[in-house]
Amino acid sequence: MATDIKHTAHAVQAASVMGLLPARPRLLALGEPTHGEDTLLDLRNDLFRQLVEQEGYRTIAIESDCVAGLVVDDYVTSGTGTLDEVMEHGFSHGWGASAANRELVAWMRAHNDGRPASERLRFAGVDGPLEMTGAASPRQALTALHEYLAARVDANLLPCSGDALDRLIGADDRWTEPAAMRDPARSVGQSDGARELRLLADDLVALLDAQTPHLIAETSREEWDRARLYGRTATGLLRYHYRMADTSPSRMAWLVSVRAQMMAHNLLAVAARGPALVHAHNSHLQREKSTMRMGGTPLEWWSAGALVSARLGEEYAFVATALGTIRHRGVDAPPPDTLEGLLYALPEDSSVIDAPRLATALGDTRPAPRVSPWFGYAPFDPAHLADSDGIVFVKDVPRS
Repeated sequence: MATDIKHTAHAVQAASVMGLLPARPRLLALGEPTHGEDTLLDLRNDLFRQLVEQEGYRTIAIESDCVAGLVVDDYVTSGTGTLDEVMEHGFSHGWGASAANRELVAWMRAHNDGRPASERLRFAGVDGPLEMTGAASPRQALTALHEYLAARVDANLLPCSGDALDRLIGADDRWTEPAAMRDPARSVGQSDGARELRLLADDLVALLDAQTPHLIAETSREEWDRARLYGRTATGLLRYHYRMADTSPSRMAWLVSVRAQMMAHNLLAVAARGPALVHAHNSHLQREKSTMRMGGTPLEWWSAGALVSARLGEEYAFVATALGTIRHRGVDAPPPDTLEGLLYALPEDSSVIDAPRLATALGDTRPAPRVSPWFGYAPFDPAHLADSDGIVFVKDVPRS
């Protein structure tokens, strides 16, 4: 058995990952089982560089605010702003403080310097403007979409004026009220104004679609794509706020599902412009249903990866990451009867594992599920082995 497992392991290189797949995927999704560990982000950066140099990949997409991500993309493509400003304003979830993320952005900018637009690397955030404590105001996305249309289409076609939109949105802190995450009564998502905004956002997106040939000719496909991002973000945010005000038992299931849909729509937009490496939590990228418990309530939803995989088929590939230890988090060596325990016995510090081949080698032997003593690390579910294209296994994660 040990020999069979060793034969499924390869060096962590782009060529090894591609060797697991029938063809170059449009989206190569690399998951991580925990956030905030620069060891994993350094591995991601190295893999992206190799994909750029060897496989023609041009975009990296990460689990960060899609609107804020435009700040990063503008910097790496055209040098807009400074690196410090980009790291402060271009990332959500605190990711801008990561040394590995800073290194990635700096490298992309240096790579793009002097290159034609067709050869430049691109950056995308694929998450919505969402944090654990709530969701952003729809102002930025709705206003940007309205301004794009108002400057280019007949005013009679617009469903409202900019001033009317501003009045309906009101104060931004009404939308970002932290208490609304736990108390639906504190949310404005089902107020009369919010309901009207949902209709207006839908009309603005419909107008954007209806005027596509004119808008691309008047501006560019790039600007039109950005307007579409604003449109889907605005409608997604308003849908999310609506569900925050929901008092039904399905409230939390709806919230995680809406987030997954927002991520999936952003991933499909990234896929439309060429091959990309996607990096996010395993649970967002896996093909199987995601599950979690929140406040004692079990939740199930189709992840962004499951939604995108259903659309793209073999053009979507998922490689999970599994870990041996994170000792500074209290995660010590895995039990030998778990999947991580089997992989921990390999001599290499890190490996790319052929997941389907490993599943075949294990046969009817089902590794025991690993239990993490730390809530921030989600062990790999051995039941998902055959449905993953590969596993990157990192034996030990030192303190960042």
